[in-house]
Amino acid sequence: MPRPFLALIAASLSCAALANPHQEAARELDQTIAERYAYLDDLPGAQVPKSEELEIQRDAVRDGRSLLRYAETRLATLADHHAITGSSFSDSWAVIPTYADLWVVREGARFAVDAVREGSPAEEAGVAAGNTITHVNGEPIDKAVAAFWAEMGLEVTVARAGYAARVLLAGRRDRLRVFTIVDAAGQERQLTLPSLYDVPSPPLDPLRVCVGEEQAVIRFNNGLGDSATIAAFDEALAATPETHQLVLDLRDTPSGGNTMIARAIMGWFVEKARSYQTHLSPVEERMTGVARQWVEQVLPREGKYRSQMPVLRVGRWTGSMGEGLAIGFDALGADVFGTRMAGLKGAIEDIRIGDTDLVVKLPTERLLSVSGLPREDFVPEPIPLERFESPKC
Repeated sequence: MPRPFLALIAASLSCAALANPHQEAARELDQTIAERYAYLDDLPGAQVPKSEELEIQRDAVRDGRSLLRYAETRLATLADHHAITGSSFSDSWAVIPTYADLWVVREGARFAVDAVREGSPAEEAGVAAGNTITHVNGEPIDKAVAAFWAEMGLEVTVARAGYAARVLLAGRRDRLRVFTIVDAAGQERQLTLPSLYDVPSPPLDPLRVCVGEEQAVIRFNNGLGDSATIAAFDEALAATPETHQLVLDLRDTPSGGNTMIARAIMGWFVEKARSYQTHLSPVEERMTGVARQWVEQVLPREGKYRSQMPVLRVGRWTGSMGEGLAIGFDALGADVFGTRMAGLKGAIEDIRIGDTDLVVKLPTERLLSVSGLPREDFVPEPIPLERFESPKC
């Protein structure tokens, strides 16, 4: 075959490869993160992580499946539980905190259980805060964490260590989780627990109301994204005596929600427009050189008002909009008690990548308290048990 003809074929194949929409989307994803991710400053070198391994994975993208695999990996490099893909595989890593029952942090050389989800397989197995995780899937956890990042060609940092440990302990969606703990007495146990994706979740009302002699507790059942929560909350408050101390329990809101529902809840407790959180757009400043920041307000709701501020309870499974409610009520003057929350960063935006079906959920705005504290850095007050009657339902 004549050489010119071979060259023409090679050029045609090369152009076809360059025109592959999935390959183009993989490169566009990298650019999108660099341009629109609101927390670049939190990353090593204040830039999107790069490595030869990541470039090889990106250049291997040829279809929708390989693009989604690459997107999952690329977003994981941010070590940000709020940055996820809109679709997934049956064996994708679990979404955290929604499908996690252990919150693990690195403390010095050990990986410690900071919190255990109430009613979860981990709690039923006797795992407790303060336990140490030593192995996951039969491998020492420090080596498993290092291997997690080595597949991306990245070094382990403190932030990456905690992120990877939580991902490894939540596991892949289609298989059992195997890990080893050491309790406070030094006893070592290996546990095999199901993925939370395989744990039946009975349908729940948006919230549950428990009324005692002096307190009324409204516990939200991960419904801050369900518009039915507004009517349920309105009904609950209308039926709760004003003389009772109201406690809003946000410890089961890992999936977040939206500001409409949060504003409807806070609207019961204001008589005029009140500021409750601050938005910051690093994206706009990168594009124009001009910073943009604005304050969001909550407005009173006609015919709905309660003069006494509620007390809020939060924890590691208070996520996203639940965290927004915490800093919002704090700005309004309410007491917020509990442990650190999920620390999910910013407001996420659904972004379609290229001429494909890939959608990523990326934090594109920073969220802060009215006083300017990053939402993810908010620390509630320790729980004074004498403040809580804990009425039984």
